[in-house]
Amino acid sequence: MRIGELAKRTGVSPRSLRYYEDQRLLTSSRSDAGQRHYSDAAVQRVSLIRQLFDAGMSSRVIASVLPCVDVPGDLGVAEETFAAMMRERDRINTDIAHLIETRDALDTLIRANSRHRTELSTNPDPVVQST
Repeated sequence: MRIGELAKRTGVSPRSLRYYEDQRLLTSSRSDAGQRHYSDAAVQRVSLIRQLFDAGMSSRVIASVLPCVDVPGDLGVAEETFAAMMRERDRINTDIAHLIETRDALDTLIRANSRHRTELSTNPDPVVQST
């Protein structure tokens, strides 16, 4: 199938499909006129690539994980894939911890602002601070 049909069947734009090829996540053959042609298996491949992107993986990490799909019987490849996924999970956990710290800091500022607004609403004569 050509790129337009693959895009239609997967819901992924032709631009994204070309990007996947540039990143060596997806392959196609070329016609004499240079048009891309994909096998029917490309539909499943694109679906898997989308799942991996949705899981927060970069194209670099996805490229390191896909050999597990391409060579499913190789224990070494499976171990490398497992290690890559664990590194990604650790990275995501670190990001989550940082976001929680950031949210907590914002909550502190929100509480301080709420107290300040309450004080302003109960004190009709605001105090002007001189500098």
